[in-house]
Amino acid sequence: MKPALIAMLATLLLGAHDARAQTKLSAKWEELSAVDFRRAIEQSKSTCLLPFGILEKHGPHLPLGTDLLNVRYASLHAAEQQYALVFPEYYFGQIFEAKHQPGTMAYSRELQLKLLQETTDEMARNGCKKIVIVNGHGGNESLLPFFAQSQLEKPHDYVVYVQWGRDEPKGNPQKKDTLDMHAGQSETSTMMISHPDLVHLDQASSESGADQKRLNLPKEVYTGIWWYARFPNHYSGEGALANRDLGEFEMNAWISAIAGAIRAVQADDQSLRLQNEFYEKSKHPLDTRP
Repeated sequence: MKPALIAMLATLLLGAHDARAQTKLSAKWEELSAVDFRRAIEQSKSTCLLPFGILEKHGPHLPLGTDLLNVRYASLHAAEQQYALVFPEYYFGQIFEAKHQPGTMAYSRELQLKLLQETTDEMARNGCKKIVIVNGHGGNESLLPFFAQSQLEKPHDYVVYVQWGRDEPKGNPQKKDTLDMHAGQSETSTMMISHPDLVHLDQASSESGADQKRLNLPKEVYTGIWWYARFPNHYSGEGALANRDLGEFEMNAWISAIAGAIRAVQADDQSLRLQNEFYEKSKHPLDTRP
């Protein structure tokens, strides 16, 4: 082959490599090639998001996957602000309280924990050493802290973090729903931003989202049937009050909170060190000194 032709081919190959290197990486795990996945792990500083939703009824006007759709939308937009790799839709969580409603997928507690553990283990095996579980479903608020705490049971070469969503934004005059716990004004408004085509606002008042107050127990006494006792329609609040202004306000607050969590996790150089120190000390508890 002539030297000039060799040089031309080399230039073309280098140009193609440079163009590929400059191509913006998708944050979506499932969209990456194997080659780009390696780049994504490096660019994300081994930080991966696991958006955690659910499949359950959301009043008469929102889709079953509301939590799932909203949390991945927020996670992907946060990854645009601070790059992290985003795992596909995950919905294997705690939703026993909605088993009486059509479309609910309520997996056994054993499977929930086992599948989540194997998922984070597999993510870590593929280079995700900092895994941020982004919670999009209220029913997971006991499951996820327990899961994170249970990581201390045995050694891991990665850290699990849980991101709770966002603080309730203050100062928005659009917020009028005083109950607003499930498929109410806020959740309906954020769905108007993430997936407006799936919101049927005209149906929001066809069922009651009022508190039925069918239990009379002290606040210090907990029972699992509490949600069904209060909200048998699996609807809490007034979705009809939703509007895009409130949706943008709350969704932007959520995205900002997730992006902030990504930055904090990427800068964290202590959690894994302390985990490893703890694992070693836990092997010989009698050697631990005050």
